[in-house]
Amino acid sequence: MAGFTCKYGSKRPEDLSGHFNLYFYSKAIFMKTIGLIGGISWVSTQDYYRYLNEGINARLGGLSFARCIIHSFNYADIKKNNDNNDWDQTFTMIREACLQMEAAGAEAILLCANTMHMLADELRQQLQVPLIHIAEVTAAAIRERGLHKVGLLGTKFTMEKDFFRSKLEEAGIEMLIPEADDRDFVHHTIAEELGKGILLPETRRRYLDIIEKLAARGAEGAILGCTEIPLLIRPEDTTTPVFDTTLLHARAAVDFALS
Repeated sequence: MAGFTCKYGSKRPEDLSGHFNLYFYSKAIFMKTIGLIGGISWVSTQDYYRYLNEGINARLGGLSFARCIIHSFNYADIKKNNDNNDWDQTFTMIREACLQMEAAGAEAILLCANTMHMLADELRQQLQVPLIHIAEVTAAAIRERGLHKVGLLGTKFTMEKDFFRSKLEEAGIEMLIPEADDRDFVHHTIAEELGKGILLPETRRRYLDIIEKLAARGAEGAILGCTEIPLLIRPEDTTTPVFDTTLLHARAAVDFALS
């Protein structure tokens, strides 16, 4: 360091004390670390990772990308619990992963699946860092568009249980869900096709038909309420406004990281 120079002259860094810290650290980029609970499924987790990095880079430019930690589950373990209605075991697994994220330095948690938000409010009580809730983020986007009634496609857990609907209702938004046979179809294809990266034209057509049915019942928009559905359905596929929960959730994480 003998030849070290800066705006304060030819002094060693340790001799500059606060001046050195002020000069150099004012140039640093401060960014919070996001913890991603993924693998539920892996195909959408990679979209989260991409959206986070693209979002950070769009804001900061250069070689700036997201600071994040990923815990990726074996989805078969989660699905086995779900099929057996063993949500206590799933909660234990998710909670342990979140606590590991905290210990590793995560400053916020993202559950990279809509269905896992069934556990979000209880998890929040046991975490020291924020958990960014996908339904709250989606509700804010719907309100921003000025819509008051929307349809939701997702797993049967997300469509039929209250955890997503209640967040929308708190925001003054009414939620519609597909008829029973359509709910069965969406739930089945999420697990057996989309979660494996299988995207079939006939499945896309059926999803679009379901969205049209919801619109005919008064839905002003459609929530793609499973993080795999945006792999299949794009905004340009339908005249009904769609809300990509994966993208909205990732954008909220970018905002948090740079706040």
